[in-house]
Amino acid sequence: MSIFDIASSGMNAQMLRLNTTASNMANVDTVSTTAEGAYRARQPVFAAMMANSSAGAGINNATQVGVQVDGIETSQAEVPKRYLPGHPMADKDGYIFGSNVNAVEEMANMISASRAYQSNAEIFATAKTLMLRTLQLGQQ
Repeated sequence: MSIFDIASSGMNAQMLRLNTTASNMANVDTVSTTAEGAYRARQPVFAAMMANSSAGAGINNATQVGVQVDGIETSQAEVPKRYLPGHPMADKDGYIFGSNVNAVEEMANMISASRAYQSNAEIFATAKTLMLRTLQLGQQ
């Protein structure tokens, strides 16, 4: 059953990645009065989950059993600063601070996450079909 665990953990990870990307895209044009208050792009951090294949086995004998989310990282890239003295959110010097989200990168990330999710869904479906066909062999 670990093939289903691997595929479903991959699907969950890609769903989180899609949600994070959607949040970034929704905030691409937000502005703030301060650089600290500006929206910063977020990206999930993933790690492979490992399980030992036998009791007392070392890390070299481990088998991969899925994907886990280690957290969500906030971008440390500089936020854009624009001079707009008439803007209601301008600071005392007339500057507003935008988000550091790059819409082109986010679109590429969304396409990649969507394809990875689809691949995991196909793995899930293929494994299910193969198991059902194996069961049918015993009926003949």
